[in-house]
Amino acid sequence: MNWTNDPCGLVFAFGKYHLFFQHNPFANVWGHMSWGHAVSSDLVHWTQLPLAIPDDDKVAIFTGSSVVDTENTSGFCQHTNCIVSIYTGFTPPTGSAPERQTQNLAVSQDGLTWTKYSGNPVLDLHRSDTRDPKVFWYAPAGRWIMLIVQANDKKVRFFGSPNLREWQHLSDFGPQGATGGVWECPNLIRLPVQGKPGMHRWVLTVGLNPGGVAGGSGEQYFVGDFDGTTFQSSQESIHWVDYGRDCYCALTFNNEPKSEAPRMIGWMNNWQYAGDTPTTPWRGSMTLPRSLGLSESGRLIQQPIGDLRALRGESLVYRGASASDLNRKLANWSHHGQTFEIEASLWLGEAKHVEWKLEGAEAAVGFDASDATLYVERNGHFNSAFPSKTKAPLQLGSQPLQLHIFVDRSSVEVFAQDGAVAITNLVFPKPSSHGLALTTSGGPLKKIEFTLWALQSTWNGAKQ
Repeated sequence: MNWTNDPCGLVFAFGKYHLFFQHNPFANVWGHMSWGHAVSSDLVHWTQLPLAIPDDDKVAIFTGSSVVDTENTSGFCQHTNCIVSIYTGFTPPTGSAPERQTQNLAVSQDGLTWTKYSGNPVLDLHRSDTRDPKVFWYAPAGRWIMLIVQANDKKVRFFGSPNLREWQHLSDFGPQGATGGVWECPNLIRLPVQGKPGMHRWVLTVGLNPGGVAGGSGEQYFVGDFDGTTFQSSQESIHWVDYGRDCYCALTFNNEPKSEAPRMIGWMNNWQYAGDTPTTPWRGSMTLPRSLGLSESGRLIQQPIGDLRALRGESLVYRGASASDLNRKLANWSHHGQTFEIEASLWLGEAKHVEWKLEGAEAAVGFDASDATLYVERNGHFNSAFPSKTKAPLQLGSQPLQLHIFVDRSSVEVFAQDGAVAITNLVFPKPSSHGLALTTSGGPLKKIEFTLWALQSTWNGAKQ
């Protein structure tokens, strides 16, 4: 319950995934920013724990990151290791003192309780727009790296430290790419390149608000190189993490098991209407977790994690070429809920336009061959900025249209062409809405491969 926004401090520690998040423990509106806390063994089923880092009468707790200090470089660990969380402390203006944002530490010996460092802040640039630290260990240089944004200047600043307490400025990146709003929530990750065994590239993601590709909040990324001091990218065009309205400040987990591809979770909302979304007693949620990779052409690949398959229930399978035959099967299917998963491949043939009508979500997912765009269209009346048709460029060539779609009671998440394009949008249908159908125009489809699953709840103990 209550207000939730950006994920913070994502880390694997003490045998669990830890998801922290911006949280107001007192109301479902923004305020009293603290770090909420939930843990999971599979990134699918979560248990909420008490607040990790609460605000106080002096400093609010903004976004940040967490690391596992396995070598006790900080000197904080009482046992073999501990979690050190690095967050932005927000001090409101008082009297003649202006607003200030600084970087601070809190420590946990057990993954359950945190103690704020008595020497805070550890980095103070005497500004009101330096925030959202992302920290990780860079082994070749034997030091910790911190990224923060200088939000109003559209700049990412890099710092280094041997102990998490003393920080030296290393370099700056930006302005570059999209600069129509303030920069927020930087994240730097090393990703494997598909089809190139042993090859990796560095990817820097940066939140932008407003100025996102679909309006309001959005997330861009840069592909480049990082040498432990400087990140460089020669990228000229703007690449977007997600072409929908509702994936913002997405972060990856630190200290993940070595066998795992990096996984990412974002805040599923948009600052244009986040304070008005018609939910109670909660407001704000997270995207599905996504495994990340990089294509040979340098494009981000996002795929829903495999553990989500455990939620699959009753299924419907169709192989053929007739949309009307498929729709008859869908109309007769026993499951008519608002939570389901689709994997579909459509060979367009002579068809110029195809659309999945997600009647249960009061939304539609379609592809228009005339301008080579994938889109998600939704309605909604609680805020004038909410109704929208979000579009992503998608060139099929000779390939079928491949869609992997998750529909929940208030969200639609679309992954196209094996994760080459992602579109995430909130929806707020009436409880009575249900149904799914495929429409086409311009000519018959050549082939349809389609599987639909009802989805079980992720909530432990929930009625199925």
